Amino acid sequence: MFILEEKDIIVLDIETKNTFYDVGRDNFDALEVSLVGVYSYNQDKFFTFEENELTAVGEMIKNAGVIVGFSISRFDLPVLQKHFIGDFDIFSIPRIDILDEIEFALGRRVGLDILAKTNLGYGKNGHSLEAAGLYHDGKIEELKNYCLNDVKITKDLYELAKRQGYLMIPQKEKEPTKLSFDFSL
Repeated sequence: MFILEEKDIIVLDIETKNTFYDVGRDNFDALEVSLVGVYSYNQDKFFTFEENELTAVGEMIKNAGVIVGFSISRFDLPVLQKHFIGDFDIFSIPRIDILDEIEFALGRRVGLDILAKTNLGYGKNGHSLEAAGLYHDGKIEELKNYCLNDVKITKDLYELAKRQGYLMIPQKEKEPTKLSFDFSL
């Protein structure tokens, strides 16, 4: 008997060797991928892919039914796209960008760390600008840990929003705002 496996839902985060401070604002073409972190729901497993393994992560992305992330529409996917030109359009894959949902609803952005602390009770284990330094210092295991922590936070926020139908969005000097989420595509 043939069992049709559903397309995978993946949670994705990337780290780069350099930053916009190094290459200029919005210069995505000059950013270089150092690491990609992924969680696969079909495999119930976390993965990391280093820069020489982008073909493998490309296959995982190409075969995904949905990509989940935090600011993936503005950062991760534009940086990754150049690696897959001629193979597939990364933006053709359905995606859920938690930060986009917040910004569309409230007209402002919020950081992953404070969003996680407000909703999950724990936050990030570093700052994104430190990731490039970890790469340049050869601290690849620390970089993997940092990246996969962001993937785990994003996964946990996605699952919480799916389960309860909302996330609490922190406000400056006010109580958090309850924002409803509907992730049906």
